Amino acid sequence: MPDGAAAREKQPASKPRRRRGPSQRKAAAHLSGADPVLARLIEEIGPLPAARVGRPDPDDHYGALVRSIVGQQLSVLAARAIYGRLTARFGGRPPTPVELLADDPEELRTAAGLSRAKVGFLRSLAEHVISGELELGHLDDLGDDDVIAELVAVKGLGSWTAHMFLMFHLERPDVVAVGDLGIRRAIERAYGLDALPTQAQIEAIAEPWRPYRTLACRYLWRSLQNEPG
Repeated sequence: MPDGAAAREKQPASKPRRRRGPSQRKAAAHLSGADPVLARLIEEIGPLPAARVGRPDPDDHYGALVRSIVGQQLSVLAARAIYGRLTARFGGRPPTPVELLADDPEELRTAAGLSRAKVGFLRSLAEHVISGELELGHLDDLGDDDVIAELVAVKGLGSWTAHMFLMFHLERPDVVAVGDLGIRRAIERAYGLDALPTQAQIEAIAEPWRPYRTLACRYLWRSLQNEPG
């Protein structure tokens, strides 16, 4: 692997211009007034911890995407364990694009416990960042739909990963993870449905939650003790 200091110098700079989100109290009050099912969950669960706890720094867009790729289709505990092994290989932090591409793919896979597909996705992300095809520095200025369009153009970054990036890294307040299995299961249980809801059903149920659908999703995940880590 290349020298860490040299690699960090080559990492694309990201200068976030963040939109200040609403207070959790204000958002929770709106959700409680708009949906009695959420009102019950919010009363039972209480205030949630900050979404950013334990996550990459706000300006580390690349590290956040690495974390999201690692967590795809894994339980919270498994994702945290694998991500921990990955960062341990790079001195306790996410690898830069240069560092990741310089590492031996098979050694990286074995050390972190990643699948070969995910190693390929991580390398694709690094290549897109280095080539400039994915400009991380301007994602803060884009609307949610445009951020999703930029991310899903990279192999391995699907809509789930884009939603997690919007919700937990950019901290956008009005995102609903329609394809997340945990959200579907939580809605099925909380709303007494006979089967897992479709995307159209989730969107209809979530309509009254606007403009705070992110917090609603976090409460649904928490109701199953399964918020993405």
